[in-house]
Amino acid sequence: MSTSSLTWTEGTTRVGGANLHIVKGGSGHPLLVLHDEMGRTAPLRFAEELASGFTLHMPAHPGFGITERLEWIMSVRDLASWYLRAIEELGLERVNVLGFSLGGWLAAEMACQSPQTFNKMVLVSPAGIKPPTGEILDMFLVVAKEYLEASFLDPGSTPEYPSICPEEPSADQVELWEAAREEACRLTWRPYMYHPALPHLLGRLKDLPTLLVWGEQDAVIPTSAGEAYQQAIKGSRLEILSGCGHHPELEKTGEFVGLVRDFFG
Repeated sequence: MSTSSLTWTEGTTRVGGANLHIVKGGSGHPLLVLHDEMGRTAPLRFAEELASGFTLHMPAHPGFGITERLEWIMSVRDLASWYLRAIEELGLERVNVLGFSLGGWLAAEMACQSPQTFNKMVLVSPAGIKPPTGEILDMFLVVAKEYLEASFLDPGSTPEYPSICPEEPSADQVELWEAAREEACRLTWRPYMYHPALPHLLGRLKDLPTLLVWGEQDAVIPTSAGEAYQQAIKGSRLEILSGCGHHPELEKTGEFVGLVRDFFG
């Protein structure tokens, strides 16, 4: 697998009782990247730009269409516990972590259980906390393409949107979406996309440098959830980017990469 200037390696490794599928590329300190509820996508421009200063490890979560499902994992907190074991077996202790949406919630759950596992944490529009105002968009009331379209403020002006949501998706792409949606439903249905205990557990993270990044026009998870995260994680920083929705890494790539690169240092 390659992009314009970088070759990515792709393969599986046996960790935690599963054959974890991982895409890896770049040079520098390791950076763990956790994908969202729609499953793993190929590395896009934000990943290539970050790979100039970090070695990105981009796993496909168990059950989301590529890595096999682990039936005993019944919640995001279970998945977080499994990932802590996987990180340890991969030798990635004290790693920087970057999580998107459900992947951000996953990172937050891991950090609550084991703050010392991470060096710094960036959460991009994470699920996991019930918004004080507004509601999380119910992805199961619409088809995959409608959910993806709602995730962007202006799909037509986002150059990489066709890579995320092709006009005519292949059968393999549709199958991946549906597998991811099924697993997301299994892990997050009741209550939908949040953990009532999480705001209370996040108090452990006062010594973990944390950056929260949100799109001002996020139609999937309201910015009020970002404010709740900031209140729960003492010392965290919330950056709200104007002119984008749920995917600032794709709609405001340059600004997003600059924030992340500066924060991880």
